Amino acid sequence: MAENKNFLLKSAMAYAIPLGTFWCGKYIFFMLSASSSFFFGVYWLLTATVPIITYYQTWRYRQDIVGGTISFFHAWQFGVLLYFFAALIVSLVHYVFYQYIAPPELLADSLRQVVEFLQKSDADQQMTDSVESMQMNPIRMAIQGILNNVFYGIFLSLPAAWAVSRKKS
Repeated sequence: MAENKNFLLKSAMAYAIPLGTFWCGKYIFFMLSASSSFFFGVYWLLTATVPIITYYQTWRYRQDIVGGTISFFHAWQFGVLLYFFAALIVSLVHYVFYQYIAPPELLADSLRQVVEFLQKSDADQQMTDSVESMQMNPIRMAIQGILNNVFYGIFLSLPAAWAVSRKKS
């Protein structure tokens, strides 16, 4: 019997709402970390729980939607989509932060620090030049956040999919 993937996209969107909301709350601690290292610690503690939350949501998807059995690839697809849709939600907070809350020099200072690091580490001059020529703005930072979260999701969904996958005997 073939696996039913009809609800994969719809379910990933629905299950991503609490994860994206969690990421928004987590990002508030990141914003506050400039004022206190305590908030930075809380941010990293919350970040460490994301794979556990993803595992739990994938497990709930297997139990509630697909009927108790799921293949590794199906579970992995769900996990990656979960990260993608949650990243779309938190990208709104990223944009608001970089556009309205962060000091105007934050992006320029961050870019300057990366260039200085590359110069000190004897990185290829072409790489240093291309980083220097980058134009960082709030929308690009939000898009970069989406891409980063999807990239992490590709890899962090692998152990969750392995742990959750079950085949019918």
